[in-house]
Amino acid sequence: MPDGLQPTAAPVALDATPVRTLEHVTLEQFRDDILPKSQPVLMKGFVSHWPAVQASTHAAEAAAAYLKRFESGHPVETIYGSPEIAGKYFYNEDLSGLNFERHPALISASLDRILTSMNDTRPASTYIQSVPTPANLPGFAEENVIGVLPPVIEPRIWIGNALTVQTHFDLSDNIACVVAGRRRFTLFSPEQTPNLYVGPFELTLAGPPVSMVRLEEPDYETYPRFREAARHAQIAELEPGDALYIPYFWWHHVQSLERFNVLVNYWWNDARRDLATPFDAMLHAILALRDLPDSQREAWEMMFNHYVFQKNGDPVAHLPEPTRGALGAHTPQMRQQLKATLANNLAHQAGLIPRRK
Repeated sequence: MPDGLQPTAAPVALDATPVRTLEHVTLEQFRDDILPKSQPVLMKGFVSHWPAVQASTHAAEAAAAYLKRFESGHPVETIYGSPEIAGKYFYNEDLSGLNFERHPALISASLDRILTSMNDTRPASTYIQSVPTPANLPGFAEENVIGVLPPVIEPRIWIGNALTVQTHFDLSDNIACVVAGRRRFTLFSPEQTPNLYVGPFELTLAGPPVSMVRLEEPDYETYPRFREAARHAQIAELEPGDALYIPYFWWHHVQSLERFNVLVNYWWNDARRDLATPFDAMLHAILALRDLPDSQREAWEMMFNHYVFQKNGDPVAHLPEPTRGALGAHTPQMRQQLKATLANNLAHQAGLIPRRK
């Protein structure tokens, strides 16, 4: 283990199944074998050739010096936690706020802060989260190339000391590459959502909602269904140079296991850009359907399964194409028209614009 990268975090309290592990993954294997299965895969040594990874194998100071070469001089949003939270970012006791703060800081200053804290027995937490490298570390992406994704997908960097990121999902596919330190990922498929006890939507830690279950010490009395999620959990421990493919909507809990950690990730979504946002559609459905009488809600469940999820096949195959309207294939112009109609209807319902007489 490189000097200065002592392990600090205890493992999560789950007997999880190891994630499928592959070595020497090629572009063709990633495209033809990994992506179609929509299952997480640990890709050993996937970015071990990166200069950033090579620098990290010597010492934390060498990895920090390598990153400082690229700094743009622009402050980035940085998360700070007191020693009392032990790097575990979460809500405060009554869920009225968070147990950390955000302030802008130079990347170099945060690197120095992390290095200085490495010998502290109870260090404060410092976390640079999801910073795009082209704007903030120009030149980094050109020296550290992933090779299996189009160059238009920009890398993002995550830098911190020993931290825990609570179980959450992303509405993108993800490749997470460990540059320095080690990280432990615990993953749950989307099917486990009912068993993860999701927290508030309005107040979140960093965008997506999170599970309220603390994996280090699961409270099965408060969250009994989590026993089922725990049975299906998958776990992957990454060393420098390893990468993890996380499919769309897979829940993941992340532990940074050492006192200096750097990760680079790539998010992408192959869905059409002109589609509406599914999360917004769900919020509208909650507003419109959840509190209906049971019989009405059941009828609309049937309608959604038939027309949206098409569980009975094409619901309008019996109609001539010119008559299918919103239920048929959409042109870009039709998508825009549908969005405009929805926006107008919601504005009326919210009292923002008067209804036409």
